Amino acid sequence: MMLGTWSFSARGCERAWPQLVVGGESLDAVCAAAREAEVDPTVNSVGFGGLPDANGQVSLDACVMVAPNRCGAVCAVTRHLCVTDLARLVMETTPHVMLAGEGADVFADSLGMAASVLLSADAKSAWLKWRSGDVSGGTTDHGIDRGAAIGVASAASAIGERMVAHDTIGVLAIDTRGVMAGACSTSGLPYKRSGRVGDSPIPGHGLYVDPEVGGAVATGNGELIMGVSGSFLAVECIRRGATPAQAVHEVLERIERHFHPGPEQQIGVIALARDGTWSAGALRTGFAVSVADGAGIRAVAPEFVLHGAPHDEGRST
Repeated sequence: MMLGTWSFSARGCERAWPQLVVGGESLDAVCAAAREAEVDPTVNSVGFGGLPDANGQVSLDACVMVAPNRCGAVCAVTRHLCVTDLARLVMETTPHVMLAGEGADVFADSLGMAASVLLSADAKSAWLKWRSGDVSGGTTDHGIDRGAAIGVASAASAIGERMVAHDTIGVLAIDTRGVMAGACSTSGLPYKRSGRVGDSPIPGHGLYVDPEVGGAVATGNGELIMGVSGSFLAVECIRRGATPAQAVHEVLERIERHFHPGPEQQIGVIALARDGTWSAGALRTGFAVSVADGAGIRAVAPEFVLHGAPHDEGRST
């Protein structure tokens, strides 16, 4: 099975599912799903098309994980597009967990990865509007998943249509051997201060996988997720006997207790136990989960929402 944050991740699940179901590796599947979002210019929170920082520069972050002793990450990458693949190469070819900034780009150069222009024309236009004070510059409409809201029952129904991007893509998969893997990729908070890095590339924050227990991904305001080590917390709750639903609820309640999030701040969490049971929840209405399993590929609402009333449209990663 595969699970992904937001309805746009269903496209990546569609890309990866045929190989996963016939015996492909879960790590290949999650990387393929994340890569699909990274190269899609209509997803303005991940990869090419991602909204830039306050200076107009796009910087990308990613993490992959199979186990506590097998994970890799990159952050503040400015010259290479497929950062999930780059994070995997950090894991597989170096003794390190994370490479940052120019060092990560140089590492990619050394492996022969082609450099890319990361700022799309649409993202540049949105940034110019934002810089001029135009509120239509792409900072709204990201806490609510419009693809799910209009009834996207499967990724196929969304192919060829512009999907509103929302936030970090986080993907979890279990292959036919029972091996779990996860990936997380983002362009970060739109118009962030230069140098800001959020939760997505940090193991235990935006993504955590422990093969003895399960995995979790988190999306939304990165600073809130970082403050409670959100994905690690979810997995540890499962370790001590909680169900995935109880684990997700604990993460959201702890964020609520410590941060008192404003109506513009959204958090979505997916937790997947090693036996395949899973749950998802969010602070506010609008989060969606992409699911790929024997029943097909579809976007669904999370199991529960702490604050059921629709929130003011906002954007955070």
